[in-house]
Amino acid sequence: MTSTAPAHAPLNTLSVGTAGPRIAFLHGLFGQGRNWNQIAKAVTGPEGAEARCLLVDLPDHGRSPWSDAFSLEGYADAVAATLRAAAPGETWAVVGHSLGGKTAMVLALRHPELVERLVVVDIAPKGYGSLERFAGYIREMQHLPLDALSNRADAEARFEEPDPGVKAFLLQNLRRHGDAWRWQVNLDLVAADADLGAGSQIAGWPADVDALPPYEGPVLWVAGGESRYVHREDGDHMRRLFPRTRLFTIKGAGHWVHTDAPDVIVAALRRFLHAPA
Repeated sequence: MTSTAPAHAPLNTLSVGTAGPRIAFLHGLFGQGRNWNQIAKAVTGPEGAEARCLLVDLPDHGRSPWSDAFSLEGYADAVAATLRAAAPGETWAVVGHSLGGKTAMVLALRHPELVERLVVVDIAPKGYGSLERFAGYIREMQHLPLDALSNRADAEARFEEPDPGVKAFLLQNLRRHGDAWRWQVNLDLVAADADLGAGSQIAGWPADVDALPPYEGPVLWVAGGESRYVHREDGDHMRRLFPRTRLFTIKGAGHWVHTDAPDVIVAALRRFLHAPA
């Protein structure tokens, strides 16, 4: 499958910083580019002159265009077009978390001329079976009575998610358009993919990508010590596709590593992104 969003439709982005190397940040499922805002501000330095960051809303997320079918290749190609338009002829360091990490890996393999170095956060180049772990979130979002909401406080009260952090993360996708409340994320597409079970494209990994030449740039592979998304046995496949990979595990951090350990992530990014290639 390929993304059916128009090839010329730009993805929504937010710029942080005024000078220095170019860094693109890609978020995970149900996220938005601005989820990386605080990390990007820290990486660019107090004067914003140590890096030029681009926080990207992936297709079907945030304010970016929606597609009719999901594919990692389509996501990667959409990001590639956005980066080329933002800085013609330049290369980028690309940082991606979870779904954004998969997108970043496919981007580096399909468009290696664009990617000067790569940071993959708590995800591996493999299929994860299904979106079962997200099924409860999807149901909660589908069951929220959008037509009956009076304001955001009403939405928060009606949204049946006990974890306040998860609730805030998911409800960032809720936006008011005129008199109506709508989800910014393409919830129907995500729900339809979740219904595929083990055939989920979002949870999967495209076999065609494994046949591409390996990406030869430097790669920092960050894993949360308390997360179950990256395992030791994933290393062989990761290093076959990305021979110059270095694994960095952050103790005490879960899947949302940059939320659980922001200072550690910032320090690691600054060292890696400013080191000689």
